[in-house]
Amino acid sequence: MKAALCKSLDGPQSLIIEKLPEPVLKPGQALVNVKAVGLNFADTLITRGKYQFKPELPFAPGAEMAGVVEAVADRSSGVAPGQRVMAYVNWGGAAEKIAVDAQALIPVPDDVPLAVAAGLSVTYGTAMHGLRDRGRLSEGETVVVTGAAGGAGQAAIEIAKLMNARVIAVASSAEKCEIAMRAGADEAIIFPGGDLKSEIRTRTAGNGADVIYDCIGGEAAEPMVRALAWQGRFLVVGFAAGEIPKIPLNLLLLRGAEMAGVFWGESVRRDPDRHRANMRQLLDWVAAGQLSPRIHATYPLEQIVEALGVLERREATGKVVLTID
Repeated sequence: MKAALCKSLDGPQSLIIEKLPEPVLKPGQALVNVKAVGLNFADTLITRGKYQFKPELPFAPGAEMAGVVEAVADRSSGVAPGQRVMAYVNWGGAAEKIAVDAQALIPVPDDVPLAVAAGLSVTYGTAMHGLRDRGRLSEGETVVVTGAAGGAGQAAIEIAKLMNARVIAVASSAEKCEIAMRAGADEAIIFPGGDLKSEIRTRTAGNGADVIYDCIGGEAAEPMVRALAWQGRFLVVGFAAGEIPKIPLNLLLLRGAEMAGVFWGESVRRDPDRHRANMRQLLDWVAAGQLSPRIHATYPLEQIVEALGVLERREATGKVVLTID
């Protein structure tokens, strides 16, 4: 079988396509013919040794994948040969075949394209975990989403709307605000460039935001904490701005508010049943036509360097996906 191998930590440009022996199944595993791989910016980091997971060399990147089960080690595995499945695998997805713990595989309905399923886990899974599990978002509440034009932000907007919330997007330009509005946001605020606390307060009739889904950190964080509603929830998703903010804790006390970390990858490991439930909900929404994840472009496995270059240059307007025949 072919795989895109990282043999040195020199970034995506060092990846090479090589032939490898097929994986040998261990008890509890299934062999999956990979049909699609969702790529993420994290794949550019892991190939430089700068990601939280540091696999031994050589390894294949690719944390999200979808495909068809070829074989199972145990009949009681819960999946069967010929079944369409998806999984979050940390790394190793960029290969024609992969051995996966059967419990990590999630069945994919026939009417959900595998290229779509392969890109659901990270961005949409994070949004589901953040808004549903950590933010306890309820129908009719107001959510503020920062970094709203990026993949994580757009996913959060779409999930919040499916949960019948009102969404205020925060983005750095009029063009990016327009992207967020097309994703379903009800209103948009340009920041930097104004008083973010006052803008949020004004657009919520002085009540403040019930949930803030913060993908950027930096200078936006403190004014948004000040704009929380009574018993509001501030979700720490990421620090795309580069700066990790320091928040005065008295601001939470005065609002009876909470701050919660959204560490989706760790939650998958610690609470796999909740992860499966969230993935099933996402797949149901896709199958019903209620959720339509955007694919920026698809590339064959042999063009993984080019595909990761799109992510590294921040050019993607949707999911970048590898497809494998």
